[in-house]
Amino acid sequence: MAKQETIVGGIRPTNKLHVGNYLGALKQFVEISKHTDKTSFFFIVDLHALTTPFEPKELRQNILDATATYLAAGFDHKNSTLFIQSHVQEHSELAWIFSCITPLGELQRMTQYKRSPHNT
Repeated sequence: MAKQETIVGGIRPTNKLHVGNYLGALKQFVEISKHTDKTSFFFIVDLHALTTPFEPKELRQNILDATATYLAAGFDHKNSTLFIQSHVQEHSELAWIFSCITPLGELQRMTQYKRSPHNT
């Protein structure tokens, strides 16, 4: 029995989406969304956007605009799932669990962990 591939991707709604977002991610997300042989989940990564200074009203509008942009670009919502990160409470619950069990020293040894003045 062949394993079905699962793909997950997202875009932070920190500003208006631009051609770089389209070429770097959205174009591929739209292409993947049309495949019926893959399970795919794409989302608006609004909780991650909270790490960047923002105006609440602007962020709310950017979330709506990003969602509309996915659909306008041809995203196939019949084959793929499109959701807003903060609407799935398990994201926050899992982040809490990870933050409780992951030592800071372990994070600092990871190249993916970005050091900033706020997490030293």
